[in-house]
Amino acid sequence: MAPFIIALFAREAADAGRVGPKAANLAALGHAGLPVPDGYCLTADAYRAQIAALGLEATARGVFGTDDGPQARRHALAMKLNLMGESVVPEVRESLLAARRALLGRNPGARLVVRSSALVEDRNGSSFAGQFESFLEIEDETEFLTAVRACWAALWSTRALRYMAAHGLDPSDTAMALLVQPLVAARCAGGALSGTAGGDILINATWGLGSAIAQGEVAPDRYLLTRDGKLKESIPGSKQKRHAAGCVHISRPGTGGSVCSPALCLDAGQAIELARLVHEVEALMNMPVEIEWVLDDAGFKLLQARPLHLRAAVVPDEAWRQRPRINGQPAGTGWATGRACVVSCECELARVAPGDVLVTKMAGPALGQILPRVAGVVAELGGSTSHLAALARERGVPMVLGAPEATRRIPDGAMVAVDGISGVVRWMQG
Repeated sequence: MAPFIIALFAREAADAGRVGPKAANLAALGHAGLPVPDGYCLTADAYRAQIAALGLEATARGVFGTDDGPQARRHALAMKLNLMGESVVPEVRESLLAARRALLGRNPGARLVVRSSALVEDRNGSSFAGQFESFLEIEDETEFLTAVRACWAALWSTRALRYMAAHGLDPSDTAMALLVQPLVAARCAGGALSGTAGGDILINATWGLGSAIAQGEVAPDRYLLTRDGKLKESIPGSKQKRHAAGCVHISRPGTGGSVCSPALCLDAGQAIELARLVHEVEALMNMPVEIEWVLDDAGFKLLQARPLHLRAAVVPDEAWRQRPRINGQPAGTGWATGRACVVSCECELARVAPGDVLVTKMAGPALGQILPRVAGVVAELGGSTSHLAALARERGVPMVLGAPEATRRIPDGAMVAVDGISGVVRWMQG
């Protein structure tokens, strides 16, 4: 294959400096015999070739290289517009389209997925969970090339630049590699953590594609298993939305029937099998891990593995134990208290003051921007393996997701305690 393309199962694909940690970790899992979908990596050198061909090196350095805020924003906008608007340079385009043809030849009729694999993401201390882009269900050549350009441009998005600034990273010093894979026909999907504060393995699951969990749009099923693979508990979630190829299904109460069954997505045997795979990934990477997985008619497939941030549990003050409570899914770390700021949409986030506990309905990765200033987060949807949960663990922010009726039950302005280890929210009345 051409120099900008590396097959996911080739030995060279384990080189994180060429393909990014996301792709390299996935390649390492495949090399170890773990179930991973077919695919190709578009190397970081392809991105660099595009930047050079468009003459954008100086513009890139200007984003973090000036103290002039408006000028820096103009540089960032120029990077996004040029990467999105200009054609992929011929030498990269030819490599890409050859890889696309080869992948479709081995997977007839498949729709494709283009995913970011930046050199700075999925590392210990900088996961970038939900900060870049992934595009699913790509059918034709035009959509494919557009998705590639959009993933490159996402390196210069406002939320990615904020994240990099907070972590002392300069976008001009890094590059965006990509993963190209066939879309798996998912029966169900989700994420898993190889460890919790209690020493268990935790699995989240929802029907269809796992994007509904990643974006915090459902409260997924939750499974806890011991380290030796025994199932301790299975808790059904609230899965009213189902992402599937070509559409999103939504179940509404009282409509009769449902395309989003309330039943558990996994039976005990499947949960135990998946926990075994999680344990194998942890042993291979030699660290606690967070994974994304999918189940199709052929069995489980692993889509991603990254370092997991774990912190010890904090014993709450005894005075809080007598307060009203809501149980949800532990999604951050530690314990914190603060004034509840109840919001109904992202347009109200300006109301959230430093030290507040944000109480909201949906927990999408866009909320990552407020994590540096809040004491904690409580949301009615979302689960322990969502993108926002990964960002919260990274920052040490206590978070409870999948907390039913939190925006209705917790009074705005009340003092709230968030236990990100046990998944419990308590508040003081009046």
